[in-house]
Parts: sequence; structure tokens; C-alpha cells
Amino acid sequence: QVQLVESGGGLMQAGHSLRLSCIASGTTFSSNAMGWFRQAPGKEREFVAAIFWTGDYTYYGDSVKGRFTISGNYAKRTVHLQMNNLKSEDTAVYYCASRGGLGYLMTPSAYNYWGQGTQVTVSS
Repeated sequence: QVQLVESGGGLMQAGHSLRLSCIASGTTFSSNAMGWFRQAPGKEREFVAAIFWTGDYTYYGDSVKGRFTISGNYAKRTVHLQMNNLKSEDTAVYYCASRGGLGYLMTPSAYNYWGQGTQVTVSS
């Protein structure tokens, strides 16, 4: 069994920064990529960013490009999301997810393990 635990969420003013972290545990951890998604009340889960463990290739959703940076360390089983220049529309629950197969990186169904989520609230 694999467990993902997010941390670092909170309340922040617009224009400021937050750094989210996710750590994976479990004896059967086998992942080729990690992703961050977010979900605001009444909205569908939205792709934020993803990183391949091999080669550190990164991908971002259009709404966060240039503001957010994903990074990861497979040996430590950690992935981070640095969020700069936060906007009120970034308010959501942020989820860390692990992909073990070959599904499309930007869709939730490609990921087989999920964390419980961490709330990010940005005040304007």
C-alpha cells in the first residue's frame, strides 16, 4: 500500500508565496511520475503540474505557468510545489498524486494513488 501526505497549505495574501510538499511511503511504491491537482468548491479537479522521476521533465497547467514550479526527489520520495504570485483563483484543495502506469499525465484517471489534500486559501 502507498500513502501520500501533503503539507504546507494555509491562508496567504494574493501576491505572496506558498510551498507545498508531498511525501510518499509504503513498501510497494512504484511511480514514474507525480502530479499536483487542485479542486475548488463546485468545480472539477484541475491539473496543476506534473514531473517525471526520470529526466525531471515537468508540465504545467496553463493557469499556473510561470508562477508555480514542481520539483521532486525520488530517493526521498518527496515532491514539492512552489507557488509564487498567488491569486485568489488559486484557492482550492491541492492533491498530490502518483502515476504508476501510462495514462495521460494531465488527467486524474492516470494516477493510482492520491493524498488527502491540503487547503490553500488566497485572500485578495
